[in-house]
Amino acid sequence: MAPLGILVAVLLLPVAAVMGHFPVTLTLERAIPASHKVELSQLIARDRVRHGRLLQSAAGVVDFSVEGTYDPFVVGLYYTKVQLGSPPREFHVQIDTGSDVLWVSCSSCNGCPGTSGLQIQLNFFDPSSSSTASLVRCSDQRCSLGLNTADSGCSSESNQCSYTFQYGDGSGTSGYYVADFLHLDTILQGSLTTNSTAQIMFGCSTMQTGDLTKSDRAVDGIFGFGQQSMSVISQLSSQGLTPRVFSHCLKGDSNGGGILVLGEIVEPNIVYSPLVPSQPHYNLNLQSISVNGQTLSIDPSAFSTSSNKGTIVDTGTTLAYLTEAAYDPLINAITSSVSQSVRPVLTKGNQCFLITSSTAIFPQISFNFAGGASLILNAQEYLIQQNSVGGTAVWCIGIQKIQGQTILGDLVLKDKIFVYDLAGQRIGWSNYDCSMSVNVSTTSNTGRSEFVNAGQLSDNSSRRNVPQKLIPKCIIAFLLHICMLGSYLFL
Repeated sequence: MAPLGILVAVLLLPVAAVMGHFPVTLTLERAIPASHKVELSQLIARDRVRHGRLLQSAAGVVDFSVEGTYDPFVVGLYYTKVQLGSPPREFHVQIDTGSDVLWVSCSSCNGCPGTSGLQIQLNFFDPSSSSTASLVRCSDQRCSLGLNTADSGCSSESNQCSYTFQYGDGSGTSGYYVADFLHLDTILQGSLTTNSTAQIMFGCSTMQTGDLTKSDRAVDGIFGFGQQSMSVISQLSSQGLTPRVFSHCLKGDSNGGGILVLGEIVEPNIVYSPLVPSQPHYNLNLQSISVNGQTLSIDPSAFSTSSNKGTIVDTGTTLAYLTEAAYDPLINAITSSVSQSVRPVLTKGNQCFLITSSTAIFPQISFNFAGGASLILNAQEYLIQQNSVGGTAVWCIGIQKIQGQTILGDLVLKDKIFVYDLAGQRIGWSNYDCSMSVNVSTTSNTGRSEFVNAGQLSDNSSRRNVPQKLIPKCIIAFLLHICMLGSYLFL
């Protein structure tokens, strides 16, 4: 069972063509809008002309607005907006570093909801209404590249490049690929310009099933920021239009939002760790885990790296998931360090605590990666507050147990700068106040580096009308378990 962001592409191809390094079953549920404060139990009920002006790498930094929040009691999702076609139409799409493809609902879609109860306007892309849209044929080299990574399929009858993404709860989406303009907001010398465009290939969803069909939790699509050839970042960089690097800084407060740019955020305290070579996702080499500076005794096999192991960085996942061999030592170390100050409560495998004081008594966790880079987590970056019982706060560890790959989701990624340097095959991070502006470097055609103030769009667009999150059933089970605490903790 794996979280949302690790998107499994199930195509009309032989089984061997499917990404065998990931589980092919993903069980998904959805959350509810931020405008409703809910108890945990309620979470159960519920991501121009064709020859017009192209973006040049010297034209500034591409800046996407960021909305949403990591909080599973609010939404558990960060998303942005994209404009596609001529004239441009706006779509709300989930920011997902665990998948590659940008796809949106199309006008011919069967099962796609027409309205949303999440205070967002749903739009449908109509290729016939865009003067610059064209279908992607099987003979197109981009379609062939997608076949290699199971991101595309091809029908000999229609000669049309297509896709099918299926989720384990029965929901899914299928459609075909379209080439059209993506309209980009860029920042140059502190000023915002909005007239840059670039042609990309993206998915046009013609069918949605399961929870994706429900109007009360409908969104427009998913924006995959993976490193494979079909991702937007790979398409733009292969055309020489943007650098092969992007960065984000996700705000962890109740309002959420943050910064997302195509470029390298420059900050002196960023530490880098190399990506594991020849992996389809952002896989890092986790070497050890420390609690309050003490390295835990964990079987080294827990940190082995391969296509079905290792540590994945994924903004499409709400919580964090730790491989079995490392999970128990970590939970035991945390519990032992606070057992004299709080009351530990174990409910169906989820470690929670009754706290009458501050969470400052909880230890600092360090995930130590190759290259000497450590991801430091304070209590607020691995604990989730459930509620209060008789004046006592109930906090639960948000890190969950999983088989296979360790996955670092929004819970531990928030309130940090993350830089995905695809050209250098490394990922860097640093603690940061994501409500502040950042400096971004992008190399121009002349070889110069421009430093601009990014995040203007993001700072002004962190609205409360956040859409739902596709939450794995393991998260729902986690929330259900801890919501039961209020019923019998003091029996």
